[in-house]
Order: sequence, then C-alpha cells, then structure tokens
Amino acid sequence: MLTIVCLAALLALLAANLFSSGEAQIKQRIEHRYAVADPQFFRAMSVLLGPPLVAGNRVDTLLNGDEIFPAMLKAIREAKRTINFETYIYWKGDVGKQFADALSERARAGVKVHILLDWVGSQKMDEALLDEMRRAGVDIKKYHALKWFTLDRINNRTHRKLLVTDGRVGFTGGVGIAEEWTGNAQDPEHWRDTHVRVIGPVVRGLQGAFAENWLESTGDVLAGDRYLPEVEEVEDGGPMQVTRSSATIGDTNAEALLYLALAAAKRSIELTSAYFVPRPAFTDALVEAAERGVEIRILVPGSHIDKEFVRTAGRAAYDTLLAAGIEIYEYCPTMLHAKTLTVDGCWSSVGSVNFDNRSFQLHDEATLCVQSERFAAELTAQFEADLDVSEAIRPGRWADRPLHQRAAERVLTLARREL
Repeated sequence: MLTIVCLAALLALLAANLFSSGEAQIKQRIEHRYAVADPQFFRAMSVLLGPPLVAGNRVDTLLNGDEIFPAMLKAIREAKRTINFETYIYWKGDVGKQFADALSERARAGVKVHILLDWVGSQKMDEALLDEMRRAGVDIKKYHALKWFTLDRINNRTHRKLLVTDGRVGFTGGVGIAEEWTGNAQDPEHWRDTHVRVIGPVVRGLQGAFAENWLESTGDVLAGDRYLPEVEEVEDGGPMQVTRSSATIGDTNAEALLYLALAAAKRSIELTSAYFVPRPAFTDALVEAAERGVEIRILVPGSHIDKEFVRTAGRAAYDTLLAAGIEIYEYCPTMLHAKTLTVDGCWSSVGSVNFDNRSFQLHDEATLCVQSERFAAELTAQFEADLDVSEAIRPGRWADRPLHQRAAERVLTLARREL
C-alpha cells in the first residue's frame, strides 16, 4: 500500500508540473505609443526589464561555428582570473573536447573556472570530459539535476548560453557545444546560428545572469573584484542591455521584452526563431503591428528542424499571419538555430530566447538588446542572406495544404504550453 501511495504522489507531482493549466494570459495589450528610437522606449525597457541600458559597449556578430567557437576558445585561453560558462547543450565530439581542454588548462593555471550545465541538455555529454575538468580544478554544477525533491522543477531548465571571462568579455546567443554547430552551415549536419561577443559595462549583465543561476544551484555568491571589476566604457560604444528571465507564474521578462518591441515598431520587424510557436496573444501583437503598416518578415526552420512536431505546431499560426500580410520564410539548407530580432533598423536583440512558450514560461533565458543602426544593419544583411536560401510561404499555396496537415497543426497546438 505504501508503494502505491508513493507512486500516486509521484505521478501527481509530475502531472502538476508537466500538464498544469495553460499559458498565462496578457490582461492588457501594449498599445503603440512610441518607437524603439524614442527615449520613452529606453525608459520602459530599463524600468520593466532591468538592469537598465548602459552606454559604452561594443558588440561583434559571430556567425556559425567557424566564427563562434574560435572566438570563445580564444577568450577562454586568454583569461587571467575567472571564467564563468553556462550552457544548455553540451554533447559529444571534438569541439566538446577542445572546450574541456581549454577550460582545464586555465583551471590548472590558477584561474577560477565555474561551469553550469543544464542537467537535461547535457545528458549526452561524455563523462570523461567532466572527469578531466574536475581533476583540473574546474567547479562544475548541474542545473536542476533530477532528485525526488526537485521533481516539481524538472520542466524548468536553464536555456541560457553565457560565457564571461575576467568579468570583461562576454558571449551570448544560440550556440551549443556539439558537432552540429561546427562548420559554416554548409550542409544539413552543420547548423546555422548567431552568437555575439561584447565588451563594456553591459558585460556585468551577462555576469549577473550567470551569478543568479550559480547562486540558485550552489548557494555561493560570486562577487568582488575578481568577478565584477571596474569596466571602462568603450570609445564610440553604444547603449545595450541584458534582459534575463526565469520560469515563473505569469508573464516573464522574455515575454515583456517582445511585447514592448513589437508594440514600438513603426517600420519593420525581422524575426528569426529556431522554434516558432506563438500563442494567440503574440499572433495578435504581430497582426496589429502589420495593420499599422509595419513590414514584418519571419524566418523559421524548414524541413531540417530537429523537432518536427514544433514546426508543425507553429504552422497553425501561418494562416492568420499571412492574411495580415506578414511574410514567412522557412530556411532550407540545414537546421536554423538562431534567435534574433531587429526592429526599425535601429534596435536588435540576440540571445537564447525562442518564440515559444518554453522560452516565455519554462526556461531561464538571457538576451542582449542593442541600440545601434550599425549592428542592426549587420543582422539585417545576414537575414537577407538567409532569405536567399529559404522558401517563402505563399498564401495561396498554403491555403491548399492537405487536411491531414491541418489536423496535425491543430492537435499539436493543444500541447503548445510544453513546446
């Protein structure tokens, strides 16, 4: 009898976590009252999303593994005092060994190296790499590892991709540590992604995102000059902000960020999302922007997506979006894993946030927001290059899709909260 009672309690706990009631609903729409170039937008972002925008930062765009991994490894190898590294995915392959070797070498040299791996996302990781790093003195923790008293949090993962060295150089974006991200998106086995390197005071925001999850996982506070040194503004650097969000009841910062950006758009929205499953409130926000004359283009994965059921669920929104004049493209060459947003050619965000409920409600996320026409132009140029190898979804042809495809879309939207 005791076994049956325990089993029933376990199943109830899992059900409460995995199949709880649907998404939180936005109670009031955010009206279009100012543009992303308006100081009021800056104030709203700072007050509602914190930390505030800070000036004097430089950001560099890194495309695909051929640019991303060498830059990250260089920063690790040049670190003198601290390395804080957090990732959702750390799998197998040569690139995983390269990171483990570089991190181990720095730890043996006396650098304080902290690594936070999501317990779910790192399940495929080679245990030998963990052993190697621990022997070298690397401090490794697993985020929300499975234990009987954490079952209610099993669906809440850290999806953040963060690397901060010496408190002065930061990286964030969409990349994971696996062979899929190596190369230059040249074939279906090598994925397309966007990452950024940033220097300047805004790096403290990335450090804060890491320190938040490290504190939750270990109880240790990472503070002091070793982790939070004085960081001078970069000459000709621009204003930036790190927005981080955590799983919660109700709307998160990730949601508020996108609502504010969509509501402020006046001319254009260019959205790239690896997983695009908008709930009705976000579909309405996109349609409302289109109705006031904003040109909206959305780029999502095509047939090479690693989670086909997510693509199918997201396609349920295509009819409404296409009817509003929104352009939708599906990337053809390989898996598209980037998460970027550009508004009016002057404000952009790059980070780990997808356009789905896992990012909005279930995952811990971080994204870098940049007020810069130069940076926005770089992202737009890459967006255009990606469109050149993507298939446009044509309203007429889409309306003629078979009934079984429509049925699959409708069924999978019922699980939208978990996608």
